[in-house]
Amino acid sequence: MNLPDMSRGRPGAPGADLVLVGLPDVNGSLRGKAMRPRAFERALERGAPLTNLILGLDPLDVPITDYERFGIRSGAADLVVHPDPGTLHELTWRPGWRICLATPRWPDGSPVGFASREVLRSALEAMENEGYEVLAAFEYEIRLREADGAPLSSGVSYSLTELGRSHELVEVLLPALDALGVEVTAVHTEAGPGLLEINLEARPALQAADDATFLKFALKDLARSMGLRASFLAKPAPGEEGSSGHIHLSCWQEQRNAFAWEGPPTDQPAALSFSIAGMLEHLASSSLLLNPNINSYKRLVPGWFAPINVSWGVENRSAALRVIPSATPATCRIECRRPGADANPYLALAALVHSAADGMRRELTPPPAVENDAYARADLDMLPSSLEEALRAFEADVAFRRAVGDEFSEYFVVSRAWELKCWQQTVTDWERQRYEGAV
Repeated sequence: MNLPDMSRGRPGAPGADLVLVGLPDVNGSLRGKAMRPRAFERALERGAPLTNLILGLDPLDVPITDYERFGIRSGAADLVVHPDPGTLHELTWRPGWRICLATPRWPDGSPVGFASREVLRSALEAMENEGYEVLAAFEYEIRLREADGAPLSSGVSYSLTELGRSHELVEVLLPALDALGVEVTAVHTEAGPGLLEINLEARPALQAADDATFLKFALKDLARSMGLRASFLAKPAPGEEGSSGHIHLSCWQEQRNAFAWEGPPTDQPAALSFSIAGMLEHLASSSLLLNPNINSYKRLVPGWFAPINVSWGVENRSAALRVIPSATPATCRIECRRPGADANPYLALAALVHSAADGMRRELTPPPAVENDAYARADLDMLPSSLEEALRAFEADVAFRRAVGDEFSEYFVVSRAWELKCWQQTVTDWERQRYEGAV
């Protein structure tokens, strides 16, 4: 392994010389510690201890006590995290600081199979067994607000005038992402107050998910430093557009896009057809990974460009899967419009890759493409409309659970059931306002 140069001592330089070593937790947030260069060098050589509790915490940092094999119930012993030197990058807005993603292992050296990056690696191996590599890209809709809660834009989509209101943040964000190895292809306003969409360049799948993670980390940190609030919540307010996290992907073989085709849009190559069919077959069970939170399902309602049924179409944004043909073979792809911005990018992409690989392995045939408005089609199977329904769909799809791994499936079901339990034990302002005077 070629180790990065950590010898840059900088006495008197502004800021501290530190490396943030982190791994994405079950929700996709980075957790870890800041290391001095010598400690980071040792971690590169033999790993570094980090409590396994970081894989057993909910979004409010409360230990998920329903986990029994690790976390607080087992004493929160150490994992060993191994930094991936290929992900080491500068943080331009924190002079002297760098960041590096890491892979966790159990103390005996065995992999932590349910860690987010490992789940995606497993999916990519399944696709490699079918003879393909995956290229992917994420696009995120992010809510930007002033410190007092006022939206940074009025909610006019694709407005060049409104885009100017975000220029100070964008001007520092783009070079920060460049330094993180993340390439932004486009930025535009969307149809919701304060809603900004950021499109990322297509990359090999693991790097694409890393890019999405770095984008979330950098944008939140930079916005905070500028007195702004950046939110990836799927549905922050009723009556407004939600925040999507669409995923684009294509499968490649010998440097050729297997999804590319010539002729009429319906005359598709086998790899594309199989992938569409596999994704559709497992889309209901995939919803647990694509839409992992209580709030995720507030976005998935008719009329808000968020899919509600098992559907695909050619250049059809009302369908769950939008197939995008192109005169440029390299850009032919599938866009899955089901995920929200709140999804863990590694797990969401893993769900789609496993589903596509299953479609290829079984040579499945998709139903006819949906034309016009998919929301108006009463004959299409509905997708889960709540986290409870998504849990039931996931548990019922034995083949999909086995594909993503029994260890991961058990882990993720416990984490989502915990979210449900927390929600069911919460009394909201809505309930008090609606029922106190009526009962």
